[in-house]
Amino acid sequence: MILLASHIAAFLQQRLPIERRASPNTCGSYAHAFRLLLEYASDCVKLPPSQLQLEQLDAPLIVNFLNHLETSRGNAAGSRNIRLAAIKSFMHYVEYRVPSALEQIQRILAIPAKKTDTRLVRHLTAEEMQSILDAPDPTVRDGIRDRAMLHLCFAGGLRVSELVGLHLEDLMLQPQAGILIHGKGRKERRLPLWKETASALRAWLSVRGDARVPELFLNARRDVMTRAGFEYILRKHVHAAQTRCPTLSEKRVSPHVLTHTCALTILQATKDLRKVSLWLGHSSMQTTEIYTRADPSVKLEALESVIAPKLRTGRFKATDKLLDMLKATTVMRSDKTAK
Repeated sequence: MILLASHIAAFLQQRLPIERRASPNTCGSYAHAFRLLLEYASDCVKLPPSQLQLEQLDAPLIVNFLNHLETSRGNAAGSRNIRLAAIKSFMHYVEYRVPSALEQIQRILAIPAKKTDTRLVRHLTAEEMQSILDAPDPTVRDGIRDRAMLHLCFAGGLRVSELVGLHLEDLMLQPQAGILIHGKGRKERRLPLWKETASALRAWLSVRGDARVPELFLNARRDVMTRAGFEYILRKHVHAAQTRCPTLSEKRVSPHVLTHTCALTILQATKDLRKVSLWLGHSSMQTTEIYTRADPSVKLEALESVIAPKLRTGRFKATDKLLDMLKATTVMRSDKTAK
């Protein structure tokens, strides 16, 4: 029997960050997936997670765990597939360390991913986005910070990890305002900034003060702003903006919705999908194509450029035999009444 703990520790501490140079966000996502898996397996076999053995993580247990994510935790198929991908990555790593478990590992690797629905991306209207940006109070320190974060997140189409991971040295205000983004997959991109966004950031820098951390945005304790912290800030200001823009109460606004709103704003302004891809830092145009399905203006241009086929004119005439019989009976009755 092979204890699982040492292999998971080596995978998360050696394989991912050092050998594969995975980002901290990827490492954190994988660690969360294994925490959920080990907690579930521990309940099933009645052993503490540190005592679980590799042989106990068989294919039926993994399938039951994936079903548990959907039924008990309410995860969507996409989240289920992300957890499965983490498990499969670990199993590929283990097959070289424990060749005796190859048959068990192959059964797990054969578990198929679940098909996901392709829905339109959720986004905000210009009025809804403006109401959120206007919600923070620009006369207090936290309001100045929140306004700068919301403005930059929307203007740059930033992921939360990109926003909270920004350093002071990444921001350049002269001669042209711009920001260096450390994107997903260790890809960097530099974005110019609107004058309004640059003004919001200057206002924040004037009240930020000194801190022991290099990050651009700080929390109330003058420490690093976290993902959860920004998500809380966004929820708070969305709730405040609902009084000015009631349609926000019907929408679920997450940080990713701000990214989608930025992408659609750029697409509608430029009609160029390649520029949207460059702005968001996508490695493939296929990732960006989801926005063409949500933007009706592109389809309207196609509709207006095509000449529609003509329709032959004519009037509808009832030819149903029952209607003809009723009409004839009505005429005969009228004739008899007239006599």
